[in-house]
Amino acid sequence: MQVNMYINGEWQMPEKDRLSSLINPANGTSIGTTAMATARDAENAIGAANNAYDEWSALPPAERAAYLYQIADQIEKRKEEISKWETRNNGKPLRETFADVETACECFRYYAGLISSTDGYTFTSGTEIQGLVTYEPIGVCGLIIPWNHPILITAWKTAPALAAGNTIVLKPSEYTPISAYILYEIFDQVGLPKGVANLVPGGGDEVGATITNSTAIDKISFTGGTETGKRIMAAAANNITNVTLELGGKSPVIVFGDAEIEHAVDHALYAIYFGSGQVCSAGSRILVEESAYEKFVDHFVARAKQIRVGPGENEQTEMGPLYTEAHMNNVLADIKRGEEEGATLQCGGYRMHGEDLVHGFFVAPTVFTDVNEDMSIVQEEIFGPVVVIQTFTHESEAITLANKTKYGLAAAVFTGDSATGMRVIRGVKAGLTGINTYGMGDVKAPWGGPKMSGIGRSLGPDGLKEFQEAKQINVALHNEKLGWFAN
Repeated sequence: MQVNMYINGEWQMPEKDRLSSLINPANGTSIGTTAMATARDAENAIGAANNAYDEWSALPPAERAAYLYQIADQIEKRKEEISKWETRNNGKPLRETFADVETACECFRYYAGLISSTDGYTFTSGTEIQGLVTYEPIGVCGLIIPWNHPILITAWKTAPALAAGNTIVLKPSEYTPISAYILYEIFDQVGLPKGVANLVPGGGDEVGATITNSTAIDKISFTGGTETGKRIMAAAANNITNVTLELGGKSPVIVFGDAEIEHAVDHALYAIYFGSGQVCSAGSRILVEESAYEKFVDHFVARAKQIRVGPGENEQTEMGPLYTEAHMNNVLADIKRGEEEGATLQCGGYRMHGEDLVHGFFVAPTVFTDVNEDMSIVQEEIFGPVVVIQTFTHESEAITLANKTKYGLAAAVFTGDSATGMRVIRGVKAGLTGINTYGMGDVKAPWGGPKMSGIGRSLGPDGLKEFQEAKQINVALHNEKLGWFAN
């Protein structure tokens, strides 16, 4: 597999010295190469998107929707192929990548339907003015995609951007660009007009910086780490460029003593070990009421030890590797730091070396107890299969501890009392929440959170509005003089 650039409706090969190897994190072997676009390539893509904007934005919404429906149909036809490549490129188990591809397909269909039925609104200003509010595309959008959910987040951004009438320049992660490449094959196949969608795989320092600093980019939508988000926001400030940032999290799972413990354990395991913990909304902090703490920890640790870790292409695998060796080493360093800070390691904490794991980047499911809010493993996003379990004694303390980080992406409460669940969820500063569930992420509902978890929302009607500008139109019902000035 070789990932090339797609600019102005044409596939473009990079220079020989602008290729980078793509590694399967399950075994450390090469699965292909990717183009590493230059700043000039990114500028050409931005220029193509600008040239295509007027014609694409002028298309009736129903015609743009027709393209999105065709794209969804082709994704569906190729879902097994895309899932397998995503697993080889990213490492996630096939059941996870298959679900991501299905949701990507759903996302294109959802926004095709939404743009076909979405209108502005009217208002009356006094007796002489009839007002209208319409929603228009913003312009050229720079979409910067992370490595952890490549096809999914590409769809989250691309579908509403195109539906709204924008043109796009997409930079996938240089580590996981394969599914975006296949998606652009589909764009080419369905005849998306030249320049409407452009693909420039490459590094953040060159391609990403060109996009975020460009005066010809009207919108930046980024998903990734908080520190990178800060740099993008600073670059966008120079041009007052519209930004959406979906960043990090250190999300709490709050378990009260009256909760069904096995149910809470089941959801808490999913919250942290889905995606090997490489998920911005991962439930990486568990707060348990003292009366249930010992039972919860015993059950949670016992089940964490039983998780089947292995290559994503093995159908028995429940948790895959981390995406690169460097990231694995960072996670192991964070675990070591937790031990040095005095936390108790209940299980995991090491690189796994089983028969089919020896060359991969696998870290065992890890659980820390005896932690406090001053420890780095409680405050900082580790982005791996590492969870900390704390205790609380009363409801107000649970809310205080839940809010005691710089993030606010997700949270869940498990309790037998619905009133308690509602009070606590209302008190927690988070955008994605659940009561007796950690299931989040429907394409029809907004995704995002406050504080350092980002700005703006993806998905749902809110996700469409992130790629639109509101315009006020006032129509005089009678041509009468204002009489504001005497002469």
